[in-house]
Amino acid sequence: MAESTSTGARADLVGVSYVMPVLNDVTHVRAAVDSLLNQDYAGPFEVAIAVGPSIDGTNELVDELSRADPRIRVLSNPVGSTPAGLNIAIQATRYPVVVRVDAHSVLPPDYARIAVEAIERTGADNVGGIMDAQGTTPFERAVARAYGSRVGLGGTPHHVGGAEGPADTVYLGVFRREPLERVGMFDERIKRGQDWELNRRIRSAGGIVWFTPELKVTYRPRPSFSALARQFFSTGMWRGELTRRFPTANTLRYFAPPVMVVGVGLGALLGLVGVVQAATGNPTVLLLGWLIPALYLLLVLAAAGIVARRDGIRSQLWFLVVLPCIHFCWGVGFVPGFLSLASNISALKNERTGGTSVGRVD
Repeated sequence: MAESTSTGARADLVGVSYVMPVLNDVTHVRAAVDSLLNQDYAGPFEVAIAVGPSIDGTNELVDELSRADPRIRVLSNPVGSTPAGLNIAIQATRYPVVVRVDAHSVLPPDYARIAVEAIERTGADNVGGIMDAQGTTPFERAVARAYGSRVGLGGTPHHVGGAEGPADTVYLGVFRREPLERVGMFDERIKRGQDWELNRRIRSAGGIVWFTPELKVTYRPRPSFSALARQFFSTGMWRGELTRRFPTANTLRYFAPPVMVVGVGLGALLGLVGVVQAATGNPTVLLLGWLIPALYLLLVLAAAGIVARRDGIRSQLWFLVVLPCIHFCWGVGFVPGFLSLASNISALKNERTGGTSVGRVD
């Protein structure tokens, strides 16, 4: 019979370290932490929460959680960024398996157990699954539906699912500590897309990144249009930066949103010129420019009717706004990122704020 530790965990099972960066997430962090404490994995574990300089009561809440359970450790993340918080938490923990957790995520009870089994079965350095976005309001449900559809985020396996096997990247990630530390952990210069970049280094070092649809993590989307717009502008900007730095065979698909933005914008501009000319009695072929935004509008309408029909009329109406917000903000942000402005903007922001951020960790 297996031995047990003083906490009741089985000593013959590999230990697990949950690492979570948190910043201004008082609404969601308790549910995220509870999902860790309720895992059915029988091995020993610890929870490390790296807290940025929050202003919404997050610090007080995580301190309360730590006092209630000695397995939870709270660490200071003065920079406030996701990669910095993850590295702080990783360095402060000790178990051989590192589980990356997001404050907006809720892990299913069997998450750690399935992930550890997959690591041991495949020999992978990182295992992950699907970001299962779930909203509670009509707006959030529209965002969640866009996340999980091919028309929204392009249909990558960690958004829409797929067959188990090697992958370029996965959602969150459950890592073997030794190769994670060997490749240098997270690059703190990259504020978004740091998971993809880390997985690139793991694969370059000969490691395996493994996707399994058995790992499905509930994710809570942004609750407002403005928050969604900021998220995807920043995401697009950093994707542009990473595409410029690390071109791959899949690079071309990242240009689809900015090409769409340019096409729709140029078509509308030409159409407006055509309207002016027609108003002066000079009909022109420039009126055909309206075909491009019209075709995009038909795409959005069709997507709302097909993809979002299961969520009710209010969510369908929000979907008509959410989908263009994702596409346009991502596409507009990609351009300055590709032009090497993402890192410059980030550095300027850190300089103005003294190295901290008041936004949510992503």
